[in-house]
Amino acid sequence: MDIFLFSANPAGQSSGIMAYLPFFLILAIMYFMMIRPQAKRQKEKQTMLSSLKKGDKIVTIGGIHGTVAGFKGKESNLVILKLDKNNNLTINRSAISSLLKNDDQSQTEDLQQEA
Repeated sequence: MDIFLFSANPAGQSSGIMAYLPFFLILAIMYFMMIRPQAKRQKEKQTMLSSLKKGDKIVTIGGIHGTVAGFKGKESNLVILKLDKNNNLTINRSAISSLLKNDDQSQTEDLQQEA
């Protein structure tokens, strides 16, 4: 057995922690580029869903445009979506993709009038 086996690193070899430094840097970059922005978007969507009120114009995940006519179910998990004068649709709150802003609402109304 060699006596120098457990001695200090010879010149030219890096220490153990320095070998893992690139791995830690990649993890940090992944966190700031992928995980953190996704968590931020998820928080914004949760805030949007909890602040829905009657009369808001929304778009579902399937692309259906409508107006919130009311809520039902325990904890208001179901949303009654008014599509036009005669059609109502009941969907889960989680199926709502986005809330239309005033600019989007005017475009949607123009399209409905044309149809």
